[in-house]
Amino acid sequence: MNSLQHDELGSAAQRERRRRILDATIALASKGGFDAVQMRAVAEQADVALGTLYRYFPSKIHLLVSALGRQFEEADAASGGRPVPGETPHERVMYVLSRATRTLQRDPNLTEALTRAFMFADASVATEIHVVGMHVTRLLMRAMADPSKPFEDHEPTEDDIAIAKVIGDVWLASLVQWVTGRASAADVGKSMDVAVRLLLR
Repeated sequence: MNSLQHDELGSAAQRERRRRILDATIALASKGGFDAVQMRAVAEQADVALGTLYRYFPSKIHLLVSALGRQFEEADAASGGRPVPGETPHERVMYVLSRATRTLQRDPNLTEALTRAFMFADASVATEIHVVGMHVTRLLMRAMADPSKPFEDHEPTEDDIAIAKVIGDVWLASLVQWVTGRASAADVGKSMDVAVRLLLR
């Protein structure tokens, strides 16, 4: 076997191992929230050695923020290729946010775990935080774009990107309020509608 084939197999095996680890993390969090996600339990459920788990994810916070990034990556992939309903950017962004919020609120234990990890993340988790922000921004950019032409042909302005990032930040902050009991699901919806309307008018 040449080195290229070996590298391809290695990276495929690594991707599969990472997938199993994140699957186990999400399953444990969904069952018992933030406290249920223990590194040893994740390693056992993912069928990897504890040392291997720490090589992939140095801490529980890295693990959960990576899982949050994957949730948004999957949401972005699921929305690709289908036009977002709505006549205006405001309507389309609210459709995407409302759908994502409802999905998260259906699994409060998982949302609590992922959101708490996002709140606790420090500078060592900057890469994982960036990935979360990138997927959220892309999801929102897709909703803001002109639906009459392919998203790949859309060239966002600096303002478009900045607005998408601000909307994403406000949305994540609203989720934190919901998780910590400071806002109801209806409150989150109202806050987002005001923010999106002001930013996209």
